[in-house]
Amino acid sequence: MTTQELIKPGKIRKENQPTTLVLGVGNYLMGDEGVGVHIAQRMEKLRLPTYLSVVDGGTGGFFLMNYFDDFEKIIFVDATMDGKEPGTITQTQPRFASDFPQALSVHDVGLKDMIETLYLMDHIPEMHLFTISINKISPMDIKLSDEVEDAVNHAIHKILCLAATLNK
Repeated sequence: MTTQELIKPGKIRKENQPTTLVLGVGNYLMGDEGVGVHIAQRMEKLRLPTYLSVVDGGTGGFFLMNYFDDFEKIIFVDATMDGKEPGTITQTQPRFASDFPQALSVHDVGLKDMIETLYLMDHIPEMHLFTISINKISPMDIKLSDEVEDAVNHAIHKILCLAATLNK
């Protein structure tokens, strides 16, 4: 081991500091495409366990990379146009950047772009992904379609269950 490796500062985790982050992403002004943000905003109003933190990542793109060093586990929440029925919730543990959905808006940096950059860093947290299927993007609309709205509480329940399991 080199001297540089011996003196490299490590992360010092404070007691009761959250270890798991729920990161909701999407464009709030594009209808169903903003479902990840809607979920994060609703979860922020809940009384969460001490191991869990929630961030409305919006379309923060590479600015969200700062969070990746601070958490051991990250649960991403995003919309996807995967051809499934709108409101379908899919949970995966992605292994590669290609497992993440492409940005749905041409003006956004998507999760896939951030993850490709993340793999160049020293610390890669354990990652999980919830996607909610949508079939359209509605510019300048903050309302979710009925099908996607109906999925929000189910998605929150699944996210909380996963977070509890990860922190046993």
